[in-house]
Amino acid sequence: METKIILFDGVCNLCNGAINFIIKHDPKALFKFASLQGETGQRLLQKHQINSAETDSIVLIEGDTVSVKSSAALRIAKYLNKGYPLLFGFMIVPKFIRNAVYDYIARNRYKWFGKKESCMIPTPELKSRFLD
Repeated sequence: METKIILFDGVCNLCNGAINFIIKHDPKALFKFASLQGETGQRLLQKHQINSAETDSIVLIEGDTVSVKSSAALRIAKYLNKGYPLLFGFMIVPKFIRNAVYDYIARNRYKWFGKKESCMIPTPELKSRFLD
């Protein structure tokens, strides 16, 4: 099975909450994680020519396919358990509308949810799922 890597803003409380949510709803451990600020995250951004100024909260890398913003979030939902794969149906909403909502939340995430001084440190049992 192809590795699915989620790059996330390691200092954002909303993003860290999202990663914890994904871990909880990913019983097959399909996803690996790296912060955008870390060495692996920076290398992957360069490799896939992703402008971190335009995409600063979540990126999904599946082999050579890269998804950003709302597309990344909805593609991630497709692999989670329970009813979350149903959210993938929102892909029918035009991307410019989905991303407008996504960008509004991303722009305000520090104000609404706060910011950490440093990236989250995974627990020993989750360490193998984090790439840095």
